[in-house]
Amino acid sequence: MELKLIDSDGKASSTLAASDALFGREYNESLVHQIVVAYQANARQGTRAQKERGEVNKSTKKPWRQKGTGRARAGRASSPLWRGGGKIFASQPDENFTQKVNRKMYRAGLAAILSQLAREERLSVVDTFTIDAPKTKLLADKIKSMGFSDVLIVTDQLNENLFLSARNLPNVGVLRVEQTDPLSLLQFTDVLFTRNAVARLEEILK
Repeated sequence: MELKLIDSDGKASSTLAASDALFGREYNESLVHQIVVAYQANARQGTRAQKERGEVNKSTKKPWRQKGTGRARAGRASSPLWRGGGKIFASQPDENFTQKVNRKMYRAGLAAILSQLAREERLSVVDTFTIDAPKTKLLADKIKSMGFSDVLIVTDQLNENLFLSARNLPNVGVLRVEQTDPLSLLQFTDVLFTRNAVARLEEILK
């Protein structure tokens, strides 16, 4: 598989030979959906808590007598049917949302996403990508000059200047190649890899 290699101005200079197993795989929509949902579910902390009818701070006195009022029977104000009452099947703090995905499936899903990005010409490779100073404007100008508006930058080594410059840019993401995840790859319009990051990714996902 040949990936588009661009220069510092964003112009295509040549191509880079890459692994067909990683960048030439067919797109499997159901597999990609499964790993994205699992990734989001595994990021949930499960710390939310709701109160059952025995935990809400309500009087246990019967609101009105059983018969003769013309109203429906009521036993206590903490009933889940009442406003301010307890919750039916309340969520507990130890709730577990994790979903298991086999390593082979996860790697195949990542490869399917990368291959689709390459086919749509949304994936580019550059020799190196660095910033001289931790300045947001420097990075914004560089991204714009290369022709990107919404881009994920994946590097083999995370440069501190690059990381600090990207923190205030909502349309720019910066990741080390080991941190590459399916959600980030799909979230941005374009993905920009450094040459060393592509080689490292091939080692990780081989």
